[in-house]
Amino acid sequence: MFRTSLLASTTIFLVLVTAPAQAQTQAVAAREDLAKAVQIAQSLESEPLGKQAKDQRAWLMLWLIEVPDVTVKACSHLLGPLVESKKNYSSELLAQMLGSSAAFIISNPDKSKDDVAVYAAGLKGSLRAYESILKIKPKAGWPFLDDLIEKRTKGELTEFVRQAAVQCK
Repeated sequence: MFRTSLLASTTIFLVLVTAPAQAQTQAVAAREDLAKAVQIAQSLESEPLGKQAKDQRAWLMLWLIEVPDVTVKACSHLLGPLVESKKNYSSELLAQMLGSSAAFIISNPDKSKDDVAVYAAGLKGSLRAYESILKIKPKAGWPFLDDLIEKRTKGELTEFVRQAAVQCK
């Protein structure tokens, strides 16, 4: 009985002592990785199919799941038909929206609660990645994304995001 009680007490003590240290280490690691996350998001916009892209994307998505101080909301209405598809690099473009949103939040912490600004930044990052993909794979087109690029060119993308964001709350 004494042995079980001692073991339980020791276990509780170790959890209480190490948990705050682990949480602090994660928070510090997140701060150290902020620049890396921004750099990777930007790199994936210009080279979404590059040699390191798959590993970089995997690191960024895992980091976003684990990091305690950067929260990105996903809004599937922004990328329409890509959400239900598995073709023409749809998963890469969806991941890019999250990565570019995170980069925006990190670079603009004062705007992190402005959903429209964050969604717009994520969508713009996806569109840049899409344009980069088309340079290498011209047949990987999406009429929906082509329309969004036209909206961006005309200065109408933010209004599209504002309307779509209503459905994401």
